[in-house]
Amino acid sequence: MENTMQNMTLYNIAEACCGRLLRGALAAGDAKREITCAEIDSRKMMAGGLFFAAKGEKVDGHRFIGQVFEKGALCVVTEKTPEQVEEEHGVPAASWGFYILVENTFTALRGIAAFYRKQLSIPVVGITGSVGKTSTKEFIAGVLSAKYQVLKTEGNFNNGIGLPLTLLRIRREHEAAVVEMGISDFGEMSRLGEMARPDICVITNIGQCHLETLHDRAGILKAKTEVFHYMQEDGEVCLNGDDDLLSMIQTVNGKAVHHFGISETEGFEVFATDIENLGLAGSRAVMHIGGSLLTKSHKPEESYPVEITLPGQHMVINAMAAAMVGRLLGLQVEEIQRGIKSVEPVGGRSHIVRLAKRTVIDDCYNANPVSMKAALDLLSGALGRKIAILGDMFELGNHSDKMHEEVGAYAVEKEIDAVFCVGESARFMYDAALVRYDGMQDIRYFAAKEELLESLPDLVLEGDTILVKASHGMGFAEIVEALKQM
Repeated sequence: MENTMQNMTLYNIAEACCGRLLRGALAAGDAKREITCAEIDSRKMMAGGLFFAAKGEKVDGHRFIGQVFEKGALCVVTEKTPEQVEEEHGVPAASWGFYILVENTFTALRGIAAFYRKQLSIPVVGITGSVGKTSTKEFIAGVLSAKYQVLKTEGNFNNGIGLPLTLLRIRREHEAAVVEMGISDFGEMSRLGEMARPDICVITNIGQCHLETLHDRAGILKAKTEVFHYMQEDGEVCLNGDDDLLSMIQTVNGKAVHHFGISETEGFEVFATDIENLGLAGSRAVMHIGGSLLTKSHKPEESYPVEITLPGQHMVINAMAAAMVGRLLGLQVEEIQRGIKSVEPVGGRSHIVRLAKRTVIDDCYNANPVSMKAALDLLSGALGRKIAILGDMFELGNHSDKMHEEVGAYAVEKEIDAVFCVGESARFMYDAALVRYDGMQDIRYFAAKEELLESLPDLVLEGDTILVKASHGMGFAEIVEALKQM
C-alpha cells in the first residue's frame, strides 16, 4: 500500500496554490488520489509523486518533466505549458500527465506546504536563533526520538525552499517534527512561520549575524520573533534565558514563556549546574527541572545527571533546550537523559575528526562573532598544541572590521598557540591578534586559502588540535580535507 500524504489530492493541491489543474496528453488515473511525495529534485521522484518544476540559478527544472513522468509522477507544478517546455527544452508535450499551472513555482511550494501543515495533528517544534540552530535541532530530535517517531530538518533545509520541502516529508508514521528556521531579512520569518505553525518555538540566542539587512541585535530580535504571530493557539515558547534580550521576554500571546540556560537564575525552569568540562569528549552536568514543567505531585525541583557528548559549554545550553521540549511533550527523565547522550555531531559544525596524527575541529559550515568565540572556547579546552585557522565572516554589515578584530583578540586571550587568519576581512583579526599576543604565539596572515594550503604541511605538527572555521562561502572544507590527507 502506498504511503500517501493526508488530503493531498490534486484538487486540493491546486486550490492550495491557486493553480489550474490540467490534463496532459497521457494523463490518466483519478485526480482525487493522494500523492506519495513532493519533490523539487527529479532524482528523488517516486511513483505517484508531485514534482515542482522550478527555475533555479543554474538549472531549470522544467527540463526534467519528461523524466519524472517516466518515473511515475502523478503531477507536476509548472510555470510553463507543455508546448512551451517542448519548444524550450525538447520535452515532448505528449509525455505529460496531470499538471498544475502556476505563476511562480516557489510561491506554489510554500502555499502547498502551508496547506499540508494544517492537515497534520502531530506537534511541530520550530527552532530559530542566531547561533546553534542545527545543534539544538539535533538535541531536540535526539531527545524526542527516545519516545516518538521524529521527522527533522536535514542539512541546511531551513529557508523558504528548504522548510516547505521538510514539512512535505512528514508522513503518517511520524509522531513529531523538528524544523529549523533560518532567515536573513525582515518578513522572512513571517513566511516561514505561516507554513510551520509551530506548537513549540525555541530561540537559541540573539547574536550578530545578517547585520547588513537586520542592522543590529534589536533588529535581529524583531525579525526572529515574527514567528510568534503564527504559533498554534496553545503554543509554548522556550527561550535561552542566558541571552540578555531573550531573558526580557516573559509572555508571548498572553502566555508565560519558558526559560532555559546554565545560570541558577530565578524563573529558569530548566538549567544546568556542576558542569564538568571533558574537553573534546563533551561535558557532564546536573540538569534541574522545575516550575510549570513539574506536576503538582512532584517536589519543587528535580535534579538529574546528564552526559553531553558534544564538546563546549554552548552544547550544554542546547541540551537544556532539548530537555525542556522533551518535558513539554511528555517524556520521562530517563528518556531525556538517553536522548541527550545519543546526539552526535553534524559534519561541518564542531565535528571532531580524530586522525592518526592530529585532531581536527571541522566547524567550517558558517561563522559569526558568537559562534567564532564559542569554537575558540572549545579549542582552548583541548590537550596539546592548539591551532585556529580562521577565515572571513560574511554579512556583518558596517561593523564587520570591528567584529573581526574582536575575534582575533579573543583567540589570543584564550591562549591559542597558533592563529592563522585567512581572507580579506581576516586581516583585521590578524592585526588585533598581533596587538594582544605575548610573543610566544604563532600569529600569521594569508590573503587567500590557496596560500594557506601551500604552507599547511609546514604549519601543523603531530599531536596538534586544529580548529577550521569561517563562513561557508570561504570554502574551508578544502582545508579540512587537506588535513585529513596529511
